[in-house]
Amino acid sequence: MNTSSQIGLVLSGLAETISARAEAGKEDSSYTANLLAKGLNKIAKKLIEEAGELGLALASETETDVANEAADVLYHMLVGLQARGVSLDDVATVLASREGLSGLAEKAGR
Repeated sequence: MNTSSQIGLVLSGLAETISARAEAGKEDSSYTANLLAKGLNKIAKKLIEEAGELGLALASETETDVANEAADVLYHMLVGLQARGVSLDDVATVLASREGLSGLAEKAGR
C-alpha cells in the first residue's frame, strides 16, 4: 500500500476511534475522552501547542521528530473536528473543491 492510501485509512480509523471515545463519554478514561470533556478551548490550546512544536521540529529537528510532531497535530486536529461535529468527509469535500485553484485565488474568494 502506498503512503497516500495508508494515510487515508489511518486517519479514518483514528477518527472512528475518537468518535467512539466521544460516544463513551465518562465511561472512557482515555486521554481522548478526557480532552473532549475539557471542551473546545482546551482542544484548541493543545492543537496550537502541537502546531508550534511541529514548526520548531521542521526548523531544526530530525525527520523522526517531525513525523512525531505531525502525528500529534493530526490527532489533535481530529479531536477538534470531532468536538465541532465536522467530519473528515467535510474536510475532503473542501479540499476537493480547491483542487486546481491557486491558493491565493481560493483564499481571496472566501
